[in-house]
Amino acid sequence: MIEEILLNIENEPAFNFENTFQLYKKVSEIIIKNEVLAQRLIVNILDNKEKFDQSLNLVLTDLIEAVGFYPYLTKEDLKLDSTDSLIRQVYHHSDNLNKYLHEDQKHLLSLLNSDKNVIVSAPTSFGKSLLIEEFVASNKFQNIIIIQPTLALLDETRRKLKKYDENYKLIVRTSQEPSSQKGNIYLFTAERVNEYKEFPHIDFIIIDEFYKLSSKRDDERADSLNNALHYILKTFNSKFYLLGPNIDGISEGFEEKYNAIFYKTKSSLVDVKTVDIYTEHKEKFDKPRKFKEYKENILFDLLIDNNHQQSIVYCSSPSRVRYLSNKFCSYLLSKIENPTNEELDIIEWIEENISKDWSLIKLLKNRIGIHDGALQKHITTSVIDYFNKGNLNYLFCTTTIIEGVNTSAKNIIFFDKTKGSRTPIDFFDYSNIKGRAGRLMIHYTGIIFNFNPIPPNKQVIVDIPFFEQNPVSNEVLINLSENEIKDTNSEQYKSIKDIPKDEKEVIKSNGVQVFGQRNIIETLRADIDSKYKLIAWNNYPKKEQLSYVLGLAWNNLLKPTETVRPMTLNGLITVTQIYAYKQNIWNLVDNTFTYLKTLKQHKEKNDLEIRDEAIRQSFQTLKHWFEYKVPKWLSVIDSLQNFVCVEKGLRSGSYSYFSNLIENDFLRENLTILSEFGIPSSAIRKLEKLIPEKMPQDEVIKLIRNNKLYENSNFIQYEKNKLRET
Repeated sequence: MIEEILLNIENEPAFNFENTFQLYKKVSEIIIKNEVLAQRLIVNILDNKEKFDQSLNLVLTDLIEAVGFYPYLTKEDLKLDSTDSLIRQVYHHSDNLNKYLHEDQKHLLSLLNSDKNVIVSAPTSFGKSLLIEEFVASNKFQNIIIIQPTLALLDETRRKLKKYDENYKLIVRTSQEPSSQKGNIYLFTAERVNEYKEFPHIDFIIIDEFYKLSSKRDDERADSLNNALHYILKTFNSKFYLLGPNIDGISEGFEEKYNAIFYKTKSSLVDVKTVDIYTEHKEKFDKPRKFKEYKENILFDLLIDNNHQQSIVYCSSPSRVRYLSNKFCSYLLSKIENPTNEELDIIEWIEENISKDWSLIKLLKNRIGIHDGALQKHITTSVIDYFNKGNLNYLFCTTTIIEGVNTSAKNIIFFDKTKGSRTPIDFFDYSNIKGRAGRLMIHYTGIIFNFNPIPPNKQVIVDIPFFEQNPVSNEVLINLSENEIKDTNSEQYKSIKDIPKDEKEVIKSNGVQVFGQRNIIETLRADIDSKYKLIAWNNYPKKEQLSYVLGLAWNNLLKPTETVRPMTLNGLITVTQIYAYKQNIWNLVDNTFTYLKTLKQHKEKNDLEIRDEAIRQSFQTLKHWFEYKVPKWLSVIDSLQNFVCVEKGLRSGSYSYFSNLIENDFLRENLTILSEFGIPSSAIRKLEKLIPEKMPQDEVIKLIRNNKLYENSNFIQYEKNKLRET
């Protein structure tokens, strides 16, 4: 019946007084039986508001109020007329933000303001993160940690919260010290929480996308997140708020132990409609090799037909993002007479710093954006900003659409059915992709176009390994005290207990493969006399030293489930050497380009296509290996070689100088904080001449702002705009 009503709302050109009244009456009856269904109906009525008799707007106002959608009263400029309803509306106004909360948000806020810790599962368009800002604005807590899975999300949060800098110091790097004059907000990934040494008493910890705690979702960073949450709760007994979408439950007993409440709601201020493209084309879509172009053309025609609305296309990998976006661009240009020529400030930067021939320029000029894990941070931030401002119509994304950034569009296209080449998109992932359809407070409804069957719906229970311990990794188990262990007789626990205490301390603090680290310690002990010079080096390593250390890491610190393709150990040694000694990603691009030209699979491609691929691969290497993996490995083995050298009475080496240079793109130390704020390295290098080398990093931002350094003629417009945003 509900679907019939929704279809009627969509298809009828107009509703007279009687029909409008009857529909509103029906909705009021449904509210009593099923409020979530009534919410869907009201959202669709609002999406088609001009069709309904305006003389009944007071009735509509009462219906909106009845389901608690107070933000929509303001949006539609609808006025309540009774004293009771006006009192209820005022009650739902935020105490600290100039906004109304909907009923479920207000209830959630009351839970957070109680003595309870709160774990919430709510749809993407619920507005969970608004409550984070509410707490910051309330100034209720002195020191807050906000953990999010990606640096892009953290940067987005930083930009929202920077207006509270009178009350809070925003800490985004582990090298920053806390303020003693005001509160501190730590915007960290889990790994950075584990690395940070200066925490004052933490009053409140927030984990966004908390399902990443689960050991059953094959997330290689779950151990870090478990160790971070466990450490903060054990050390400070902090209040917590865990938030995520589409979750049905958590580890049994966790709520009782931590005085928490699990709150699940289906309330959503946006209704997402499903359009099944797959069934009509099943026969051909099920043969992707034979009918590859057929499926692509169906997608491209759909995008062109909906070019008056923004669309996001889900793709399985960065290479798929590049392939499909470029192919769509060519298709688009073949179909339209007057192509757009969107002049975005980043285009000049790309031409000057990357290549005039990089395909991203052509895409952006035709209002097409890309977003994946292989792009530099400032590029992805800019692309999302352009998309959110309406400068781009189309966005081709990987799983970054699920967890990497907060954006949405009227239309979502579920085009590829895997993450990477093999892992199927399950119902949980699908629900998160679907949740990006329709933008809160902009669209009342969104549409997901399914080019694949909808995955089977399975309950999602998030296990919390440090608590449940079934299963639990060695890397989490080693960080638990004996009184926290649920099965002290397990072989797993006994093997960890057998590790000598001094070894255990250094292994534990590194947070990676426990027995891999033990193997490295034993190897170092065996090699220390004959290979001392390969082990105990400082500053820049020679090739033999780098090969030795990366070989130890590659053979012992990778997880069994970790995907490294197309990287190899020899390849990693080579690219690290090139990058370290040239201190420039473009030498790596040139070397990759030369190498790719020799491969058989690229014989049919022209130089522009091969250079595009070289840029993609080099950026992916920069993001995954140089900004994260290699520095982490160097840090781990540095601690292990120090341990063995001290044990043997020898002078140890120090890899930290080299590790920091690689991780921070060879930028001057007091300016590295700027890269966290999405400033391109080209602009940061120009600032080296304008900012004293000894100036503390926390003073750098003030100097840029107070002296208006962004107006310096050395900067091109894109760099000026990026600096001005900071």
